[in-house]
Amino acid sequence: MKIVHVEHWTEHFELSKPYTIAYETIEAVDNQIVRIETDEGLFGIGAGSPGPEVTGESIDDCRCSLDAHLESQLLDRDIRELNALIRELEKNMSAAPAARAAIDMALFDLSSKYLRKPLVELLGRAHRSLPTSITIGIESIRKSIEEAQDYVKRGFRILKIKIGKSLEEDLERLHKLREALGKQILIRVDINQGYSREQYRKFIQDTESLDLEFVEQPLDALDIDGMCSLPENMRTIAAADESLLSPVDALNYACPPRPFGIYNIKLMKCGGIYPAMKIADIAHTAGIDLMWGCNDESIVSITAALHVSLASPATRYLDLDGSLDLGRDIVKGGFILEDGKLSVIDQPGLGVTLL
Repeated sequence: MKIVHVEHWTEHFELSKPYTIAYETIEAVDNQIVRIETDEGLFGIGAGSPGPEVTGESIDDCRCSLDAHLESQLLDRDIRELNALIRELEKNMSAAPAARAAIDMALFDLSSKYLRKPLVELLGRAHRSLPTSITIGIESIRKSIEEAQDYVKRGFRILKIKIGKSLEEDLERLHKLREALGKQILIRVDINQGYSREQYRKFIQDTESLDLEFVEQPLDALDIDGMCSLPENMRTIAAADESLLSPVDALNYACPPRPFGIYNIKLMKCGGIYPAMKIADIAHTAGIDLMWGCNDESIVSITAALHVSLASPATRYLDLDGSLDLGRDIVKGGFILEDGKLSVIDQPGLGVTLL
């Protein structure tokens, strides 16, 4: 089972609808695609969607890292050496987590195809399906309500609302959304590092009646001392996103006083399935709930994240909507979305088919 061919290329995806978060507006995204083939004709596919604001890795960095390491690390290697291969990638591509994630998921896709099992079964399934949230960017109250009502009609029961530009506008918008939607729809919010400690305190106080599910990354990613200084109830409902990049971070945040009660794992932040499983194991051992998130990504990497999320007992939340707003994709299949719930297709590997 030797690797005989590797390649990578860039795909530019326009979004069907641009959206705004606390620090930028996004209209399109570039993904780096990796394809790995063996001497028996099997191939695995992966996709990287770097987030330069979070990890410092641009799409150019992603391409350069793959140029430098893809062939040299993998050609003529045996796919059955999976763990050794991925450890070498961690060592040699530490500064390029999205590039590493693309190779990592292609290797896992290939390995589980070789074993004729869906990846989730190879990892050890813990869940059959889970509901995902769908995201509403920072926009007017009217547009937010219209978009929310449309998503509810499409079967979604969990909305993630992007906030963080203006505390006063955030509060008004969330109260109006709750009034329009009633209590049956779950609302979680993503502040994207937009608040100070004082603003976050006021936010929690002024949204007590809204029954928010949780709050994602309220403070600056580096302000861990600030998070630790907050009351326990404000830390327990906070999810670490930009602050959580590696298993080392997960281990550090598991020590009291815990700055976060939830970990948001993204394959593009941590470097793929292998390190994501390390974070998941730490969270499970420490009794910390897991959320699985994404950037704007191809079905390829969304499906990879879904497989590993369904294999962790600590998984409680999904936010895997990153492929739904792409104007096009390079694959079909992978996952099934029904009434807001995600499950994987019962096929070997990731279960995606190149178009």
